[in-house]
Amino acid sequence: MRRQSLGRSTRSVCLVLACLSLALHLLLAFLCLSVLQTACVLPPSSSSSSSSSPSSFSIPGTDAQHRQSVSHSSSSLSAFSSHKLPTGAQNGEHHTEDANMQHHKGKAFLSDVTEKENDLIGAKMVYKVVQKGKGHSKLEALFNHPLYNLPRPELQEDDWLLRLVYTNTNPEDGYDKAAWTSDSETHPPWLRFHLGISRWELYDRKDPNLAEVTHYLATQRILNVVQKTGGTQLKLLMSFPNYGQALLKPMRQSRDAETDVNLFYFSDFERHNAEIAAFHLDRLLGFNRIPPVVGRLINMSTEIKEITTDRRLSRTFFTSPVGNMCFYGQCEYYCSTEHPVCGRPHVLEVSLATMLPDLSLAPRRSWRSPWRRSYSRTKQAQWEKDPAYCDTVKQTPPYNQGSRLVDVIDMAILDFLMSNMDRHHYETFEKFGNETFLLHLDNGRAFGRHSRDEPSILAPLRQCCRIRRSTLLRLQLLSHPDFRLSDVMRESLARDPLKRVAPLLSEPHLSALDRRLATVLQVVRDCQDHHDDIIYNDLEAGAS
Repeated sequence: MRRQSLGRSTRSVCLVLACLSLALHLLLAFLCLSVLQTACVLPPSSSSSSSSSPSSFSIPGTDAQHRQSVSHSSSSLSAFSSHKLPTGAQNGEHHTEDANMQHHKGKAFLSDVTEKENDLIGAKMVYKVVQKGKGHSKLEALFNHPLYNLPRPELQEDDWLLRLVYTNTNPEDGYDKAAWTSDSETHPPWLRFHLGISRWELYDRKDPNLAEVTHYLATQRILNVVQKTGGTQLKLLMSFPNYGQALLKPMRQSRDAETDVNLFYFSDFERHNAEIAAFHLDRLLGFNRIPPVVGRLINMSTEIKEITTDRRLSRTFFTSPVGNMCFYGQCEYYCSTEHPVCGRPHVLEVSLATMLPDLSLAPRRSWRSPWRRSYSRTKQAQWEKDPAYCDTVKQTPPYNQGSRLVDVIDMAILDFLMSNMDRHHYETFEKFGNETFLLHLDNGRAFGRHSRDEPSILAPLRQCCRIRRSTLLRLQLLSHPDFRLSDVMRESLARDPLKRVAPLLSEPHLSALDRRLATVLQVVRDCQDHHDDIIYNDLEAGAS
């Protein structure tokens, strides 16, 4: 009896131990699963004082036919600003700081964020979980982000640059008959682009006509070619059968070539791929101030020489010793037999930029940049000698009120990222007066060097210590690994037709973008250390 009772007790103990072991294994599995799920979510910043449960919502994508459901955390804007910012290190990695110091600096950036600004962004958040997987697009994720979908002020009648007046005209030789009505579907893409220009931007990024404009530039039959007057280097004006026009800049040097360090900025070549890349970078920064530009391969014989009506241009064509078709045109710089534009043997890479409305319809005002360089081999401009130069600028119209000063600083940030030192003037549409955006035109001397940065381009930001809130937030976003500037730039450029020939920017140029972005953010941090108010809050209702 004792032996039978002992056996029963032993079996009971073993059963209890087995159940306990199974429960422990289940608990361990549950904890492991929780850790794996948590690792996929960006941690909230330490400066965030409160948080709510994650939620999800849908945001329109860049294509009107696609919508993406995006999960996000409910971190506030101040939590976003406290996220680590990259420094100017060459490798582009995030700078590691003491946690308390990081919390203090981040909180100082946007400590005055209001509930109204959070509502304008659409949710109390900035970072979102990026669903990673096969076919993931960082570019689409960027354009789906609330910072790229901010509410816009309702446009009034006088906020549009042009309105169409219909007249019946007889078509010129070679041109299509214009059968345009009030229905925009009857308008060619270039006309829809002109009619879409508003007081605040050249185009709406989500407008489907943007893709039609670039396709039009890349495929439309060329009817006539003449040399464009003005400027220092060779440019051609292309005409299309539907009365559209484009500005052509030819390929002058290979993508891997760097500008000679001994050359002055005003002696540099203008590059066709720089014009294309500048348009994409301007769009990624959310500015929308450069007319659409696209790359194209053209036949120099059939699409220039045989159809041009410009005798000055046609007289400069010749055949090189290796049988390539070449020409050099007439201009101040690099228009000679020593600096020809040559095809391979007849095919030439070019950039084609959408033309703005004719000056007779939409006059533009040219403004001398306060930070214009001296364009001299020996003299310095005043801003290069006076650290307090911005104090004078701030007292000078139109920089003493409104957004004009931060508009110029936006332009300086764009120029620094692409290393463009040739920004002597900028233009605005006269119709809108001083309450409008700046046109970022003529970017051919950008992307000349990737191994060196030019800190003086950032003089407006460094001397004035002023920056748009929306610009700062987007720059911070583009420094985050999920939206890294070099990655979204590479993806954006891959959509240009010339990508089939070769990447439009070499990898060193793309890496330089990340390095320079880190430098911009470091300058902002330095400003914050010495000034109380550096933010121009354009996210408030009614701010431009």
